[in-house]
Amino acid sequence: MLLHKQFRFESAHLLPNVPEGHKCRRLHGHSFRVTVWVRGDVGEESGWVMDFADLTAAFAPLHDQLDHRYLNEIEGLENPTSERLAIWIWDRLELPGLARVDVHETCTSGCRYEGPTS
Repeated sequence: MLLHKQFRFESAHLLPNVPEGHKCRRLHGHSFRVTVWVRGDVGEESGWVMDFADLTAAFAPLHDQLDHRYLNEIEGLENPTSERLAIWIWDRLELPGLARVDVHETCTSGCRYEGPTS
C-alpha cells in the first residue's frame, strides 16, 4: 500500500550552473509542492500504513529549514534544482517505508525521486 502527504513552502533560489543569460540564473522564487510517499502494510489493529500526523511531524523540521528561505544558502542545496531538492529531502526524512519524494516547483514542472539506484 502507498500513502502520501503533500507539503507546501515558499522559497527563493537561483541556479548558478546554468549558462549566463538563462532566466533561472536570476534570483527568483517558487511555491514548492512536495509529496512524500510511504509504502507499507496496513496495520491489522490500526487499519493504516502510518498516521498522517507522524508523516507531518517527520517533515516539519525540513519545512522549517526550507520555508521562506534562500535555498542556495542551505548546506547541500548550493545548486538547488528540483532534482537536488528531492534528493536533499529524501536524505533527511527519517521515515520507515519511504518510497518516493515528488517536488513541483511550478504547476507544470517537477521531478520524482525514488531513492538511490545502487
